[in-house]
Amino acid sequence: MPETRLDTARIRAARRVIDPVFLDTPLYRCEALEPGLGCAVSIKLETANPIRSFKARGTELVASRLADSASRAVVCASAGNLGQALAWSGRRRGLDVTVVASRFATRVKLDRIRALGAKLELVDGDHETARERAAAIARYDRIRLVEDSLDIETCEGAATIGLELVDTAPSFDAVLIALGGGALATGVGHVVKALVPGAEVICVQPLGAPALTLSWRQRRVVTTDSADTIADGVAGRHPIPAVLDDLLLVADDAVLVGEESIVAGMRLLLNHAGLVVEPSAALGIAAILEDPDRFAGRHVVTIVCGSNVDVDAYHRWVSAARR
Repeated sequence: MPETRLDTARIRAARRVIDPVFLDTPLYRCEALEPGLGCAVSIKLETANPIRSFKARGTELVASRLADSASRAVVCASAGNLGQALAWSGRRRGLDVTVVASRFATRVKLDRIRALGAKLELVDGDHETARERAAAIARYDRIRLVEDSLDIETCEGAATIGLELVDTAPSFDAVLIALGGGALATGVGHVVKALVPGAEVICVQPLGAPALTLSWRQRRVVTTDSADTIADGVAGRHPIPAVLDDLLLVADDAVLVGEESIVAGMRLLLNHAGLVVEPSAALGIAAILEDPDRFAGRHVVTIVCGSNVDVDAYHRWVSAARR
């Protein structure tokens, strides 16, 4: 395959750095989902860990390298999950962690960042505003800025999911990956295309936050003025050019799904898999619901990437789906 920024040997080496609590997450076929979806479905569950998302695979690499450097301070912008992950990994290694987030981010995510000992700075505006503020802090204080999806550690940490997938799954036809900043998609996509080139890599993004999907389709960076989706973890507006370059090499398709399908996917995962997930984690199921003929009779893997969800909002969404 054409070369991305990622390296398979480095990805394999990353497994020796990442805390084992984040590795070898459950991968299983969920037959209870299959009658309603019309295809074989396997779940790669990235929520059974201390921060309930895949993000710590990348922050473990970042923090391990910072722990050996002169500067032991770091800042990032986050919709919530990256911030929790960096706070967890940094606390374990005695780092000074600052997280910048929108004050409108999911409350449970913000509370958990504080509980993990990071300094939390809230900004008015969305995630792009938080990114700008984090970059300003890094310049002013001369500390490490962690940029999710741009920093190769975040991509290669996520790519270890792909290693586990291809090493332990029976043959599969496609993998459905939530698309936000792109670390998960480019990481897993790189490994799948390198080791199981016949499998489709399909990225899934909400219709209300389509920037990276539009960029993939047009083969150039496309920004949007706003994002409107309950899937806050993937609601970016300004794709990173280097990430798009990688995505163009590893993704076979990028699809957009509606909010109703996302909620329906969350409800299916609750009722038939016993999983409470955040909206971003239901994107793969939403893609099957919106295009069942495409997946009929195939074996599909979906990565359930996070479960940090506001309980009240979750109950509203799932209850609405029943009507």
